[in-house]
Amino acid sequence: MLKRLLFLLSFAALPLQAQVLTGIDVLQEEGFVPLIGKRVGLVTNPSGVDRNVRSTIDIFYEAPQVNLVALYGPEHGVRGDVYAGGTVADSKDPKTGLPVYSLYGSTREPTPEMLKGVDVMVYDIQDVGTRCYTFISTLGLVMRACAKAGVEVMVLDRPNPLGGNKIEGSYVEDGFYSFVSEFRIPFIYGLTVGELALLINDEGLNRGQKGNLEPLKCKLKVIPMQGWTRSMLFKDTGLPWILPSPNIPSVQSALCYAGSGIGGEFGLINNGVGYTIPFETFAAEWIDADALKARLDSYQIPGVAFRTIHYKPLSGSLAGTLIHGVQFFYTDYEAAPVTLIQFYVLQALNELYPEKNPYPLKSTRMLDIVCGTDYVRTAFGKRLKVEDIVDHWNKDTEHFRSLSEKYYLYR
Repeated sequence: MLKRLLFLLSFAALPLQAQVLTGIDVLQEEGFVPLIGKRVGLVTNPSGVDRNVRSTIDIFYEAPQVNLVALYGPEHGVRGDVYAGGTVADSKDPKTGLPVYSLYGSTREPTPEMLKGVDVMVYDIQDVGTRCYTFISTLGLVMRACAKAGVEVMVLDRPNPLGGNKIEGSYVEDGFYSFVSEFRIPFIYGLTVGELALLINDEGLNRGQKGNLEPLKCKLKVIPMQGWTRSMLFKDTGLPWILPSPNIPSVQSALCYAGSGIGGEFGLINNGVGYTIPFETFAAEWIDADALKARLDSYQIPGVAFRTIHYKPLSGSLAGTLIHGVQFFYTDYEAAPVTLIQFYVLQALNELYPEKNPYPLKSTRMLDIVCGTDYVRTAFGKRLKVEDIVDHWNKDTEHFRSLSEKYYLYR
């Protein structure tokens, strides 16, 4: 009784605008009832916190109702101590003494040995809302493994920082499935991670990294949020943003990642990674910032504004080099063609500096699997015009919107 009173008083002390309870908050408030009497595994990272910034690991470990028996580390590890792309090793969590099994090393799907002694696998990671981020791929592979082992899966839901209405990008095509394109969904899919799990499970999208395995359906339970609506961006929730990975330190980084992350695969410009505003810029030594801004402004891209910027990256190949370009902002996020922004920038640069044409690309595979197709690369490469790819890029959005609506947990 005392613990519940203290829990409710902690909410009363929060700002009035903090209106959303995430899945872990709801689960705590309900006394962890769905986990009582079960041996619990937990897939999480530092973004798995309640609204008072307490780690889900520590919450579970300290709750007498929860028998937490193992932790599972995605990219960057359960405590966030592995940098981007680094291998996560099996280990022991120093704070709890629990075994930590790696899902970003020699295997990315839990093995039967990893699942021994687990009755329910809980997933609690803040999503970034784009298909190519590895955490949802980890979720899909966990669901596959748990389906085979007869282990229940529970997803503690969290807000999609891109909101619940924005859908952009074509489906992944055969031959382009990978750990950054695990499912046949658009690049921006407009679902919370709980809604996405329901869709993956029921629509048979859980087909493994090659996209050619039999889909497996697990016993799935989602703990929904309270107070979230589809029109909310993360800033509207009042919740603290805990970076899910090193290059997404802020909500703005998450919003801009979808607009510049693919562009970085062309190897032509810096998109802010290695500087203080990752994914918010397009810059290089040879760019005339004023000319680039003027050319982009002339396109009258809805919902987007640009300003000139000059900076020296702190790390990476251009560390210490003064580069020039633009920073972009959303003036009307709902109207903005988010994923096409990077292609408009490449179009503008080709018009201004045709001698800097990035084609032929030094590497094509990563660009193709991030896009989920080679069509974008090949069609765009002919003239570097957005109009040559826009129809293909948008061809699946309405189909997916119709498909996904039945899995909405929120309106």
